[in-house]
Amino acid sequence: MAVIRDVMPAFELFQPNSTAEAQKLLEQHDHAWILAGGLDSFDWLKDRIKKPKVVVDLSGIEELKGIRATGDGIEIGAMTTLTEIARNPVVREKYSLLAESVELVASPQIRNQGTIGGNVSQDARCWYYRAGWPCYRAGGNICYADTPVGRNREHAILHADRCVAVNPSDSAPALIALDAKFVIRTRKGERLVDAENYFVGPEIDITRLHILEPGDLLTAIRIPSAWASARFYFEKVRDRNVWDFALLNVASAMVVTGDKVERIRIAVNGAAVRPLRLKAVEDAVRGQPANAATGEMAGKLAVRGAVPLQFNAYKIPLMRNLVKRAIGGVQEATWVS
Repeated sequence: MAVIRDVMPAFELFQPNSTAEAQKLLEQHDHAWILAGGLDSFDWLKDRIKKPKVVVDLSGIEELKGIRATGDGIEIGAMTTLTEIARNPVVREKYSLLAESVELVASPQIRNQGTIGGNVSQDARCWYYRAGWPCYRAGGNICYADTPVGRNREHAILHADRCVAVNPSDSAPALIALDAKFVIRTRKGERLVDAENYFVGPEIDITRLHILEPGDLLTAIRIPSAWASARFYFEKVRDRNVWDFALLNVASAMVVTGDKVERIRIAVNGAAVRPLRLKAVEDAVRGQPANAATGEMAGKLAVRGAVPLQFNAYKIPLMRNLVKRAIGGVQEATWVS
């Protein structure tokens, strides 16, 4: 008989009205589950894989919502929905890279409920882990995806360390490319973290994808004006055009003077366990023409060291060509294997 796991386990629910109240609750309950939009959380809870004793629902905290202008860019509250970000006129005009990335998340209904804080903080989507198998990430001593019989088509080709599950966020590479800062409230006060350092790989902590410790709360994301209205590129490759996670995505922000790349930031997701900023690529293309030849060189450099698993070797040419397109443009690029 099939096991029915669609009834959530009992938990104590708290619904604070302020960030300070939420912080106090998180300090009182070390292993409290933070509920944002709930799209990732309810999957875990309904399947009874995660059984928190305490859930802190942030939906009633107005100060965590909205998009505000700052002296040097914008600040987005962590509880701001993806739909609001995608439709915001300032984001669309100056930071369209972010608008485009969040507009490709899942479906309109999910974007109406899902939040930017939840999107960057969601857990891995590896089906072994999600189904409750005792893998490394779940506290076991094996990676079921990285075995001779494992199914690993969606998994990592770079920087894997025991766990080969990838980060599923679409907004993460865009925020890295925009040099965003994540605002985190901790027991010791406010902490500002570069977007690329918010995410961690299994070599640092195999049980989570981000740096939040018990008691920490992501409150906002700040995007500086330094990359406003740059030349942006975002592309997401997935099996289906709606409601699907990326097989790979790429985000780039370039400032081009004449035909030369003056400044660039580029990141990918779906290639490694964490969103990956391609610093070697940035260094190589800076000062070079923003054309297909430079893109070709950058794509080859981007996949250096990639180690495919049994079913995901396609990610190497895919990543190479996404990086090429991000720099040289779609019109000039060609897809080769």
